[in-house]
Amino acid sequence: MKQTQRIVRAALSTVVIGTASLVFANFAQAAVDADAAKALAKQNNCFKCHAIDKDKDGPSYHGIAEKYKGKANAEAKLINHITSGEKAKFPDGHEEEHKIVKTSPPKDMDQIKNLIDWILAQ
Repeated sequence: MKQTQRIVRAALSTVVIGTASLVFANFAQAAVDADAAKALAKQNNCFKCHAIDKDKDGPSYHGIAEKYKGKANAEAKLINHITSGEKAKFPDGHEEEHKIVKTSPPKDMDQIKNLIDWILAQ
Protein backbone atom coordinates (compact mmCIF):
# COMPACT_ATOMS: atom_id res chain seq x y z
CA MET A 1 0.00 0.00 0.00
CA LYS A 2 2.81 2.44 0.89
CA GLN A 3 4.54 1.83 -2.45
CA THR A 4 1.29 2.58 -4.30
CA GLN A 5 0.94 5.83 -2.35
CA ARG A 6 4.51 6.80 -3.26
CA ILE A 7 3.86 6.10 -6.93
CA VAL A 8 0.65 8.16 -6.87
CA ARG A 9 2.40 11.04 -5.07
CA ALA A 10 5.29 10.97 -7.54
CA ALA A 11 2.91 11.00 -10.50
CA LEU A 12 0.88 13.82 -8.97
CA SER A 13 4.03 15.84 -8.31
CA THR A 14 5.09 15.39 -11.93
CA VAL A 15 1.71 16.61 -13.17
CA VAL A 16 1.73 19.63 -10.84
CA ILE A 17 5.29 20.63 -11.78
CA GLY A 18 4.59 20.17 -15.49
CA THR A 19 1.42 22.24 -15.30
CA ALA A 20 3.17 25.00 -13.36
CA SER A 21 5.96 25.08 -15.95
CA LEU A 22 3.46 25.52 -18.77
CA VAL A 23 1.62 28.28 -16.92
CA PHE A 24 4.82 30.20 -16.25
CA ALA A 25 6.09 29.71 -19.81
CA ASN A 26 2.82 31.03 -21.22
CA PHE A 27 2.91 33.97 -18.79
CA ALA A 28 6.45 34.85 -19.88
CA GLN A 29 5.42 34.83 -23.54
CA ALA A 30 2.30 36.88 -22.79
CA ALA A 31 4.42 39.46 -20.95
CA VAL A 32 6.31 40.42 -24.13
CA ASP A 33 5.41 43.86 -25.48
CA ALA A 34 5.66 43.07 -29.19
CA ASP A 35 4.99 46.64 -30.30
CA ALA A 36 7.78 47.99 -28.09
CA ALA A 37 10.16 45.26 -29.27
CA LYS A 38 9.44 45.98 -32.94
CA ALA A 39 9.81 49.72 -32.34
CA LEU A 40 13.20 49.20 -30.68
CA ALA A 41 14.31 46.93 -33.53
CA LYS A 42 13.17 49.50 -36.08
CA GLN A 43 14.84 52.36 -34.19
CA ASN A 44 18.14 50.43 -34.24
CA ASN A 45 17.81 49.42 -37.93
CA CYS A 46 17.72 45.73 -36.99
CA PHE A 47 15.36 45.05 -39.89
CA LYS A 48 18.10 46.10 -42.30
CA CYS A 49 19.80 42.74 -41.68
CA HIS A 50 17.02 40.67 -40.08
CA ALA A 51 13.40 39.89 -40.91
CA ILE A 52 10.87 37.99 -38.85
CA ASP A 53 10.45 35.01 -41.16
CA LYS A 54 13.12 35.15 -43.85
CA ASP A 55 16.90 35.35 -43.84
CA LYS A 56 18.58 38.51 -45.06
CA ASP A 57 22.22 39.36 -44.33
CA GLY A 58 21.41 38.11 -40.83
CA PRO A 59 19.23 35.17 -39.85
CA SER A 60 15.48 35.56 -39.50
CA TYR A 61 14.10 36.02 -36.01
CA HIS A 62 12.16 32.82 -36.55
CA GLY A 63 15.43 31.02 -37.32
CA ILE A 64 17.08 32.50 -34.24
CA ALA A 65 14.17 31.35 -32.08
CA GLU A 66 14.43 27.84 -33.54
CA LYS A 67 18.19 27.74 -33.00
CA TYR A 68 17.87 28.64 -29.32
CA LYS A 69 14.63 26.79 -28.55
CA GLY A 70 14.98 24.89 -25.27
CA LYS A 71 18.46 26.23 -24.53
CA ALA A 72 18.78 27.57 -21.00
CA ASN A 73 21.40 30.17 -21.95
CA ALA A 74 19.53 31.56 -24.98
CA GLU A 75 18.45 34.83 -23.42
CA ALA A 76 21.85 35.58 -21.88
CA LYS A 77 23.71 34.70 -25.10
CA LEU A 78 21.47 36.94 -27.23
CA ILE A 79 21.59 39.81 -24.74
CA ASN A 80 25.39 39.63 -24.88
CA HIS A 81 25.30 39.50 -28.68
CA ILE A 82 23.26 42.70 -29.07
CA THR A 83 24.92 44.64 -26.25
CA SER A 84 28.61 43.78 -26.66
CA GLY A 85 29.32 44.27 -30.36
CA GLU A 86 30.66 40.72 -30.70
CA LYS A 87 31.42 39.49 -34.21
CA ALA A 88 28.55 38.46 -36.46
CA LYS A 89 29.23 35.98 -39.26
CA PHE A 90 27.67 36.63 -42.66
CA PRO A 91 26.62 34.11 -45.33
CA ASP A 92 29.57 35.08 -47.55
CA GLY A 93 31.99 34.25 -44.71
CA HIS A 94 33.03 37.74 -43.65
CA GLU A 95 32.60 38.95 -40.08
CA GLU A 96 31.59 42.33 -38.68
CA GLU A 97 30.93 43.63 -35.21
CA HIS A 98 27.22 43.37 -34.48
CA LYS A 99 25.64 46.76 -33.94
CA ILE A 100 25.00 47.50 -30.26
CA VAL A 101 21.31 48.06 -29.60
CA LYS A 102 20.72 51.46 -28.04
CA THR A 103 17.80 52.24 -25.75
CA SER A 104 16.37 55.34 -24.18
CA PRO A 105 17.26 55.64 -21.35
CA PRO A 106 20.67 54.18 -22.19
CA LYS A 107 21.32 50.50 -21.46
CA ASP A 108 17.73 49.85 -20.31
CA MET A 109 17.83 46.10 -19.68
CA ASP A 110 14.03 45.86 -19.52
CA GLN A 111 13.85 47.05 -23.13
CA ILE A 112 16.72 44.78 -24.19
CA LYS A 113 15.16 41.78 -22.44
CA ASN A 114 11.77 42.51 -24.02
CA LEU A 115 13.39 42.59 -27.47
CA ILE A 116 15.16 39.28 -26.86
CA ASP A 117 12.01 37.67 -25.46
CA TRP A 118 10.10 38.84 -28.54
CA ILE A 119 12.76 37.40 -30.87
CA LEU A 120 12.70 34.08 -29.00
CA ALA A 121 8.89 34.00 -29.25
CA GLN A 122 8.97 34.08 -33.07
